[in-house]
Amino acid sequence: MKNVFLSIILFGVLVIGLLSFNKEPFAKTKINGVSFVAPRNEISSDELMPLKTVNTGWIAVIPYAFTREEEGEIFFHHTRQHWGESLYGVAKTIEMAHGMNMSVMVKPHVWVRGQGWPGDFQPDSEEKWKLWETSYTKYILAYAKIADSVNAELFCIGTEFRKAVVQRPEYWKGLISEVKKAYKGKITYAANWDNFENVTFWDQLDYIGIDAYFPVSEEKTPSKEQIKEQWAESKNQLKKLSGKHNKPILFTEFGFQSVDFTADGHWKYDQDTLAVNHQAQANAFDATFDTFWKEDWFAGGFVWKWHTNHENIGGVACKEFTPQNKPAEGVIKEWFGKSLN
Repeated sequence: MKNVFLSIILFGVLVIGLLSFNKEPFAKTKINGVSFVAPRNEISSDELMPLKTVNTGWIAVIPYAFTREEEGEIFFHHTRQHWGESLYGVAKTIEMAHGMNMSVMVKPHVWVRGQGWPGDFQPDSEEKWKLWETSYTKYILAYAKIADSVNAELFCIGTEFRKAVVQRPEYWKGLISEVKKAYKGKITYAANWDNFENVTFWDQLDYIGIDAYFPVSEEKTPSKEQIKEQWAESKNQLKKLSGKHNKPILFTEFGFQSVDFTADGHWKYDQDTLAVNHQAQANAFDATFDTFWKEDWFAGGFVWKWHTNHENIGGVACKEFTPQNKPAEGVIKEWFGKSLN
């Protein structure tokens, strides 16, 4: 009888082990983060306190670098840059966030002078490409080493290089290998919403990162249900991508301006011609959370964007992306506060 009882126990342990092995490998607890705008001057942890009131568990620290397409070389950690973008400022911001029990993603951005975002960046010669790659590697590794030294939980190797990731795939694969030598934490890349399927190195990363500005409604003030319905096709596409690579999807950025037509793609409109519309922004956030936050294959995301000096930011007349002091802030607080364990 003793041997029979022992056999039953061992069989039960085996079954539990097999079930655990086959279980979907993605945690239900979400990355509930905001994209933290680097402050011009040094701050104290008091500036991070408003983040706790909206149940924020993560922040993205964003050190900008700069380049000119006609030259290619990357410039960063310049004396004229904001304190929060400097190597020292990034390290101190991470330490303050950790002191308040928030996790951190370090997410370098490059500003291309004359055109802004780096999606169309493509030097016109091999020489300029090589110059860019050498200086970009230096930039990324500098912040990867800082991130490692203060135990940042997540590092993003690049943001929205729509053309560069297609034209120079081997460079990016080599860069990932170099980052892994300098940094021990999790790694992602932030693809623009319209070219994540063209990225060839997802299997080398821990998360499939997407800056998720998908156009999901042409309505001036779409309802939550209208937006959810329009999210369905992209949601299915992202779920398939996650399954293909066995990696969770992370919205490395997502957000909406507080204006008419906010869910239709911000680049389509001149913001100055649009009316303030806080309801549209709140509905868009609510629908996006409700669409994705319950999915096991979805890791969470970082709201674009959050400023210091909270009491003077956003508000009734503000059209910008920030949800601060707007109805959308309450929506974010509610969803960030929900336990999905």
